[in-house]
Amino acid sequence: MNATVCDAHDLLDGAKRCLAVPFYYSSKPSLIPGVRDNHLALASPIIAYWGLSLFFHFLDISGWKWLDKYRIHESVEVQSKNRATRAQVVWAVVLQHIIQTGLGLFWLTAEGKPVDHAERMQQLTRHPFIVMYLGQENPLALQPDVLYYMYWWVIPASQFFAAMFIIDTWQYFLHRLMHVNKFLYKQFHSVHHRLYVPYAFGSLYNHPVEGFLLDSLGAVLAESLTFMSTRQAMLLFTFSTLKTVDDHCGYSLPFDPLQLFTGNNADYHDIHHQAIGIKSNFSQPFFVHWDSVLGTRMTRRDIELRKEKQAQKTE
Repeated sequence: MNATVCDAHDLLDGAKRCLAVPFYYSSKPSLIPGVRDNHLALASPIIAYWGLSLFFHFLDISGWKWLDKYRIHESVEVQSKNRATRAQVVWAVVLQHIIQTGLGLFWLTAEGKPVDHAERMQQLTRHPFIVMYLGQENPLALQPDVLYYMYWWVIPASQFFAAMFIIDTWQYFLHRLMHVNKFLYKQFHSVHHRLYVPYAFGSLYNHPVEGFLLDSLGAVLAESLTFMSTRQAMLLFTFSTLKTVDDHCGYSLPFDPLQLFTGNNADYHDIHHQAIGIKSNFSQPFFVHWDSVLGTRMTRRDIELRKEKQAQKTE
């Protein structure tokens, strides 16, 4: 579904310059009147975090028996195996949100003057990549539909997936380092593993230094290296937050879209929180490619086979 926006001022010939835009585009200076987009980009992931966390917390305390078959762990395990109180978790997450908001206020700025999308689309036709691979300058001048989809869909989608790849790469190698290096694990990452049985609002229960390096700085790098706009960054930060919360929710839900999105889901990450898988499944929050490529992936079937081998040795 497309719409059309026109310049507020007439051109020299008295006509207005109009441009077809996709449904998601808004020409408003801010998405919410009175709230700057850079402030909304910082508030959105926090709202998403607590909103989704409270939803899963409601499921935890609902007492609905039909949910038992989807629980990864029995409810009693949360109290018996976790070494951090819920109050400690909440305060640690609040501190993490304060730190990430402070970083965001320093890093993210409000959009400047309005973007001339028509001019940018014309610049795209003269991009060296286009000229090099299509063999001529302005190759899309007679193909406005191609230009439209490249500018409004292909490039933003590529930016988004590239940002996801950057976050995954940053978090995999830093996360793995914190398990390999005994000092880093003892001083920082062991805090997160006090939650042997993860639950939703404990997903950002980290040491403040780890939270800054692993989560906040990784997101800033992804946003910066992919040249996202403030509104694109808002979507990235909110989506990655929802995915992180869902990965710690404690439920394996076949109807959860975030768990259908990729194999890196709550069940996959839960293995990492168990003693048998603590040196596996470092990938987070989106895909599992680094675990697969570097041999650190563990599945439930792998656990069963390992237990069978151990049982055979003891016979």
